[in-house]
Amino acid sequence: MGAVLELTASQKLYYQILAICPGKDKEIRNIINFYDIQDKNCDEGRDIKNKIWTFLSAKKIEGLSKKTLKSYKLQLHKFASQVQKKVEDITTADIRIFLGNYSELKASTISTKLSTLKSFFAWLTGEGIIPKDPTRQIKQPKKEKRLPKALSFEDLEIIRESCTTLRQRALVEVLYSTGCRLSELVNMNIADIDKANKQARVIGKGNKERTVYFTWKALRCLDKYIKSRTDDCPALFVTSRKQYKRLGDRAVQKEVAKIAAKANIDKEIHPHVFRHTLATHLLENGADLVSVQNILGHEDPATTQIYATLTEQHKQQTFRKCMSK
Repeated sequence: MGAVLELTASQKLYYQILAICPGKDKEIRNIINFYDIQDKNCDEGRDIKNKIWTFLSAKKIEGLSKKTLKSYKLQLHKFASQVQKKVEDITTADIRIFLGNYSELKASTISTKLSTLKSFFAWLTGEGIIPKDPTRQIKQPKKEKRLPKALSFEDLEIIRESCTTLRQRALVEVLYSTGCRLSELVNMNIADIDKANKQARVIGKGNKERTVYFTWKALRCLDKYIKSRTDDCPALFVTSRKQYKRLGDRAVQKEVAKIAAKANIDKEIHPHVFRHTLATHLLENGADLVSVQNILGHEDPATTQIYATLTEQHKQQTFRKCMSK
């Protein structure tokens, strides 16, 4: 099948006029050649793409993570390809129409798209590129409150017993003990660990550094795993085959899925569930909200409050169950 040739703006106009005025081929060509005819959408598409590139460059300098920048780039290029206007001509209605195209998606997905656009247009306004932010009047969609599900101490023991390698056991203990996010775990290096103080420094959300803590059990399992390795890779967790390299997000997710399949627990088990579990267990054992907030690196206290609500529900259920006998 031959390649599809795209017509220039001049060619498009020529054929449009020729359809109306057949037999005037030469005259039409002479008129069109006299003018510099360009595709308006092409110029406008180039304008918004240039602004997106400048925005991403500015955010990179500010220290935004590669993952966030990649997400911004993807979302903004989708927006640019659909809207095809100069940034100063984009209206609130344009943005509502764009978001309306995704109405079948989850509220959280639409919220992510809107957050990206809000960040972009707030930057354009702040830089004086546009006079008014068209996203200001658009409110975030209401998200469904999904309460995090934690593992019980019994579940945790079954998962520990289901680990078949030193790496699996170390992964489980570190995820639970530190409450690390997946991105924090995979970026951790052996050199980041302070064994004497049973802690480590990790780079969290927004490129912010925070301290995480290890139990004796976690340190012991981690030490066994590190001593079993024959590589010189600086990463805390590495692939099991040569050439050894840092274990990535997907690899950790697959490893946890293997452990979960063997444990056969009737709960959804993924790396983040260990973070939920640590928060819940800390509160159930008397830790205050502010301490848990700092341990987990939550910026918003409301996020930590969710776990407090869960433990309160657990206490109430236990009371009702015991007192109904």
